Amino acid sequence: MTFLELLHIIVPILTVAASVVAVLLKDLLAAVIAVAAMSLLLSLEFYILQAPDVAIAQAGVGACLTTAIFVIAIRATKRMEGEA
Repeated sequence: MTFLELLHIIVPILTVAASVVAVLLKDLLAAVIAVAAMSLLLSLEFYILQAPDVAIAQAGVGACLTTAIFVIAIRATKRMEGEA
């Protein structure tokens, strides 16, 4: 088994794991970081599949820009802890 074949197995598993972690987290900032990690792993998978243009777009828009917008939106809200 070559290194590339191993990456074809590990990267999608890590992508799904990061997605599940993002859904299960209660803290919004931690969930956004998990979504950013998932997006970076997805861009790595696109690169492995020999689609570098899609990988760059996914890394730029999916990981960076979307994460920044989410963080700005979360900072603009008021944090309410202890309430249902």
